[in-house]
Amino acid sequence: MNSTVIPVPPSAENVESSYKDAKNTGNKFSFLSTCSVAFRVIQEKRCSRGSMRKVIHSVKVGIALVLVSLLYLLDPLFTEVGENAMWAIMTVVVVFEFSAGATLSKGINRAIGTILGGGLGCLAAILADEFGGIGNAIVVGASVFIVGVAATYSRLVPRIKRRYDYGVLIFILTFNLVAVSGVRADKVIRLAKQRLSTIGMGFAVCIFTNLLIFPIWAGDELHRSTAAKFDKLARCLEGCLEEEPNNKAENLGAKVKDCKSVFHSKSTDESLANFAKWEPWHGKFGLSHPWDKYLETGEVLRELAALILSLGVCVQSSRQAAAIREPCEIIGLSLAWILRELGESIFNMTRCRAKALIAPKLEFIKQELSRLGSSLQIKGLEKDENLAMATFIFLLMQISENVEVIAQEVEKLGQLAYFRTKNPDV
Repeated sequence: MNSTVIPVPPSAENVESSYKDAKNTGNKFSFLSTCSVAFRVIQEKRCSRGSMRKVIHSVKVGIALVLVSLLYLLDPLFTEVGENAMWAIMTVVVVFEFSAGATLSKGINRAIGTILGGGLGCLAAILADEFGGIGNAIVVGASVFIVGVAATYSRLVPRIKRRYDYGVLIFILTFNLVAVSGVRADKVIRLAKQRLSTIGMGFAVCIFTNLLIFPIWAGDELHRSTAAKFDKLARCLEGCLEEEPNNKAENLGAKVKDCKSVFHSKSTDESLANFAKWEPWHGKFGLSHPWDKYLETGEVLRELAALILSLGVCVQSSRQAAAIREPCEIIGLSLAWILRELGESIFNMTRCRAKALIAPKLEFIKQELSRLGSSLQIKGLEKDENLAMATFIFLLMQISENVEVIAQEVEKLGQLAYFRTKNPDV
């Protein structure tokens, strides 16, 4: 039954009482075990889903190759294109990628590079024919040198290399083939038209197969992977703080793998964001979807992953902060809950209520950590143990501050991507 929630300004006492209630609601570690089992089930489903996508991609490549091979197999088509049908098959093999965005990126880059390279190559060949004799070779050699130097230098520019590197490479290849072949052949323009038409046929087959038959979108993959990172970091944070003295090192090592996967996800995220920018409007993602904001959120998540890894090393130390473990466990569970809320808001594309729900909890966490840090100066502990506790609390403080930054980034992402407001009814 739904009921209307009336927002009440939270206070430190209310937030503190909620933590005490959470503390007394049974065994929290049994809840963590349940979460671990649920995660393993989800992981198995994801693995089977990933395998199915690989099978679908392989089948699509086979279909595309069969369609483009018809240029050779059917006599009417072979009569029109001749041996240039090889370029259509080569285009399918080179351009067809796993995601639709990657295929569009390569295909458009190849088309632009082929057109520009072929056009300039034709001009260079025609200009060389005007000179004739030794002047022909000089003009072709000079044009190849100048264009090769300029195009290669442009590939070193980061912005061009990120999105148009393949197109520049095809431009260099096509220009040299057309310009140099023009020295020996009289029908350069006709040859260029035939190759362009067959390359266009191959690209059309790739687009038809990849975008219309169970398309795999890079934007969807980036969106899901970004949301999944929050849950990975939450589980790793819980694993660092849960108390399992028998096999703690093994369990923590297994969960740290997820944290390391987040830490090393930069190149994958950048590739997915680049391919997502080439994709057309699909599902909930428009042409102006803020993919760059996903990269900024990923950067902050990687910083958090580094802090959690440092916390895991601190926990594995022989001198652990036993006196403050229980309040720190509650703080860790609260930070994990915040991370899951943020990840869920991204996955469901709903606006997170950072000011209403998350900000008060983070404020209380900071106050609790400051209180624990001050209590260390009062207790008569050994110097080494005091240092271990101070390091432990300092890392938790840094994690809480980083989580606050992440909450702000998620809120900005929701504004730029026009996430819908979450229904306040429960």
